[in-house]
Amino acid sequence: MYVKVCGLTSVDAVEAAVEAGADAIGVVMNRSSPRALDAEAARTIVDAARKAGGEELDIVLVVNDKPAAEAADLAADLGFTVLQLHGRYTADDFAAAARRFDRIWRATSLAHDPPLQVGAYGEERLLLDAPRPGSGERWDVSELADRGLSGRWLLAGGLDPDNVAEAIAQARPWGVDVSSGVESAPGIKDLDAVRRFVAAAKSASR
Repeated sequence: MYVKVCGLTSVDAVEAAVEAGADAIGVVMNRSSPRALDAEAARTIVDAARKAGGEELDIVLVVNDKPAAEAADLAADLGFTVLQLHGRYTADDFAAAARRFDRIWRATSLAHDPPLQVGAYGEERLLLDAPRPGSGERWDVSELADRGLSGRWLLAGGLDPDNVAEAIAQARPWGVDVSSGVESAPGIKDLDAVRRFVAAAKSASR
């Protein structure tokens, strides 16, 4: 099971996630998010992630309020390996980003009635979030059972160390993404919860 820990704001959290076995870490640069980092702080996280995880770790820039092309340039400048466009970006937005940056992921919600085929907008991977994206709300993932999702897609929204195994069993995703479910306060990761989440997800997939 592929595991992404998102919304990291400290080097300690990066190191805990990588040591626990996370496959990806995410940095948020949305102006409205309590986890938002400026460019200098984001670069610090990227550098720490490269040092801790090497070439195998996906280091993901998450945006939802920047023009796609601008976000792609930012991802390249700060050293990210993946750009995740989250929300109501169009196929044209993805094409514009892809002209500037190699690896693009699409994050969306059932509330937006999106195409659920991985690669529908040319993206490498698809992340499916709660009906209110970024809210951390739990939602009924059993409704995904007959949606025909396949390929490299990640489940997000309301996951935590105690419910991730059940969610994996119900939705059968290729990977999972967590942010608020491993926090002690908005933007502050609980390092023990990070470790427990990664362990629970990896165990569930076995």
